[in-house]
Amino acid sequence: MPRYAFRVDVQPRYLPDQSVPDQRVWTFAYTITITNTGEIAAQLISRHWIITNELGEVEEVKGLGVVGHQPLLKPGESFEYTSGCRLRTASGSMRGSYFCVAEDGERFDVDIPLFVLDDGSTQRVLH
Repeated sequence: MPRYAFRVDVQPRYLPDQSVPDQRVWTFAYTITITNTGEIAAQLISRHWIITNELGEVEEVKGLGVVGHQPLLKPGESFEYTSGCRLRTASGSMRGSYFCVAEDGERFDVDIPLFVLDDGSTQRVLH
């Protein structure tokens, strides 16, 4: 078992009631569960998102914590939160990383695997 490790699980969903396709606004929510799979307690300090829409336009978002929290997770503990984003296209993707600091002072990054945001209206292949 690695000393410093978090697992990230993501459940994205389209929010049609908050979207206005005629005005090029598609709104998505995503629920993330972060689990400390390492041997040492660690705190999530900041996040870095790379959001890409269907046209290849990229937006980067950086900030402290997640939804106003900087959770400290002991081995085996999880933290779940829901957030969202708006795109100018009906589909896109997100990926990123969390910066964490372990109880012993070790600093490490946790990759957030790429996930797809899609309104489900058509079959698409994202590049």
